Amino acid sequence: MPVTAAPLPSAAPQQVGMRDGISADIDRAVEQQLAKKRLPGCVVVVGRHGKIVHRQAYGNRRLQPSPEEMTLDTVFDMASLTKSIATSTSIMQLVQSGQIRLRDKVSDYFPEFAANGKEDITIEQLLVHSGGLIPDNPVGDFHDGWEVAFDHICQLKPLSPPGEKFKYSDVGFLVLGALVEKVSGQPLNEYAAEHVFAPLGMNDTMYKPNDALSKRAATTEKVDGQWLRGVVHDPRARLLGGVAGHAGLFSTADDLTIYAQALLDGGSPVVTGTTLKEWTTPRDVDGNLRGLGWDMNSAYSKNRGEMMSPRAFGHGGFTGTAMWIDPELDLFVVFLSNRVHPDGKGAINELAGRIGTIASSGCLSVQADTPAEKAEPPIETKPVVLGIDALVEDGFKALEGKRVGLIVNHTSLNAAGRPTLELLAEAPNVNLVALFSPEHGLQGKADHANIGDTVEEKTQLPVYSLYGKTRKPTPEQMAEVDVLVFDIQDIGCRFYTYLSTMGLAMEAASEAGKSFVVLDRPNPIDGVTIEGPVLDAGGETFVGFHTLPVRHGMTMGEMAELLMAEKQLDLDLTVVKLKHWNRSTYLYDTGLPWVQTSPNMRSLTEAVLYPGVGLYETTNLSVGRGTDTPFEVVGAPWIDGRRLAAAIQKHHPPGVQVVPVRFTPDASKFEGEECGGVNFIVTNWADFQALDLAWAFGAALVELYPDDWKTTSFNRLLISEKTLELLRSGASPTEIKQSYQQQLEEFKQRRQKYLLY
Repeated sequence: MPVTAAPLPSAAPQQVGMRDGISADIDRAVEQQLAKKRLPGCVVVVGRHGKIVHRQAYGNRRLQPSPEEMTLDTVFDMASLTKSIATSTSIMQLVQSGQIRLRDKVSDYFPEFAANGKEDITIEQLLVHSGGLIPDNPVGDFHDGWEVAFDHICQLKPLSPPGEKFKYSDVGFLVLGALVEKVSGQPLNEYAAEHVFAPLGMNDTMYKPNDALSKRAATTEKVDGQWLRGVVHDPRARLLGGVAGHAGLFSTADDLTIYAQALLDGGSPVVTGTTLKEWTTPRDVDGNLRGLGWDMNSAYSKNRGEMMSPRAFGHGGFTGTAMWIDPELDLFVVFLSNRVHPDGKGAINELAGRIGTIASSGCLSVQADTPAEKAEPPIETKPVVLGIDALVEDGFKALEGKRVGLIVNHTSLNAAGRPTLELLAEAPNVNLVALFSPEHGLQGKADHANIGDTVEEKTQLPVYSLYGKTRKPTPEQMAEVDVLVFDIQDIGCRFYTYLSTMGLAMEAASEAGKSFVVLDRPNPIDGVTIEGPVLDAGGETFVGFHTLPVRHGMTMGEMAELLMAEKQLDLDLTVVKLKHWNRSTYLYDTGLPWVQTSPNMRSLTEAVLYPGVGLYETTNLSVGRGTDTPFEVVGAPWIDGRRLAAAIQKHHPPGVQVVPVRFTPDASKFEGEECGGVNFIVTNWADFQALDLAWAFGAALVELYPDDWKTTSFNRLLISEKTLELLRSGASPTEIKQSYQQQLEEFKQRRQKYLLY
């Protein structure tokens, strides 16, 4: 049964945080262009916060052979908006379901496509127009149908190596349309109708519109003596029967409103929020920012509003269509015309961009209040129960009657703030006999190596340092205990050493035949995001304990399960699990307090920056140690902060602003010396990616300071020779990120079986 989408309610601009007068400004802009005969007519819809603030039809939907007034329900030939709405949406659904991967080579599915140097072109490269394919192959190639046309496409030679240049290509999307059919078993028009348009209730959206829709379609040009109406304008799509990956779709402004609002609401029911985020993350392609099937800020962005945020994405179509969606402003702008009617000489990109500017500049604030009816419920309403609190609730049964060695520090607190060591020491059925402390010691204040053994003052228990003469419990120490218990708050970064401490202690327990218990805690920077290259096998160190990406998205309990399996440890392991934790949340969503995890990890902001910024402290840069905001500021005496900030922002790292600063560390590197540098301000936690910032920062350093910046020790924390070489060679942030995507896909598969939440 078809879905009928409820229309969005209308609202005055001020009700959704917009200035009065935007409708009058849009009317004026359209009327000026109609007077200049740049287009016969159009339909414009602007929406914000789930409400329509402007919806108007202008002019005529045809002039020849007789005038016909434009109406709000006019059906338009979408032209290249087909690429986004039909083809890329379908591709991302197939990615989401695991049927294809963005990094897959097209030749994996069509071996014949590999001819003449195209064997390495990936699906992602076709989506962002970096495959090196020509814009269009001759129309004559299509006269004998798709099979012959595809043979011609397979014989094409690329204009440039894959991933190197931006070259807008209809050919690439023709191939993507064929890929949808190859993988799904349905022609593109049938797949999109069933899986995209029907679930959304886009009942006026289809390839090859029926008679009812064709009667209210906008007329385009005359071909072979006939005015095209409800027949696709693009000649190649027309020769293919009206269905192609690059063109052929028809729709209305109201249906595009449904589609745009679904994406602003998180993608459901078409895609998940995680898929949507990947779909609309900008890729820097030869200086052009493109999403996966979307324009973001490229040479083709004349129809983009000038005041739209860096997160805005959209597309245009040759016939005179454009749609832009801005998640940061919670705004969409739909502009549909038939500017090719009657003589193919109309022009609308300037007008569409002007309307987008009126709409985006009319937003009175980026973070305007969301109407109550649109507010989302909290992700998790129940308080998170920590592993230590779950252990208490269970009466310490996992430790009953055993001699316990506790690996602990100042972060080992229950939700009420009581130290774990006190809870275990007071439990009548627990025999706590020894404490073990990691880097920074029991109190988390020591900022030096070779921390010695001590005695805990209140309990008089021995505290064996695992950051002194040994970093692994000794056989003599293990002889004193029956079970090791680990309860330390980690920050979710591979080179933060609490992970290494746990791994070495697990090895010691395995070798001594003792049990191991992890009292689990949330990953404070979320348990979903995975970033950075996987550590080179054979390069393991204390700051790189295992072959993991820089940001792994796992809790310590999950990591213990992975380490036990992958290091083949013969170990009796118990993880006392969290309760009510949603792995997509940051610590601030849990209601749990932030506890400074080490002397220079003073806030959650610094923790989320650390996987990217922390890599650079092995070079001749200050990462803010000796200031009040370590890892939030970076610099050196030889840096011009203004030039560096501009060079970083040029790469558009998402969710962060870069501000030039001067600072003087009172300790650590450049102590007492004034440094020029930058301050990183996380503005959107949902979009921010620490390694995206890292590569933008590195690319800027290579560009501006190739002789001053010393990278000799950079691999001490990175531990990825390939990534380091790319960085040193001046590769773009996108190229660096793409170089390890296959590794991340493989790691996702590795870790899946060990996820507990």
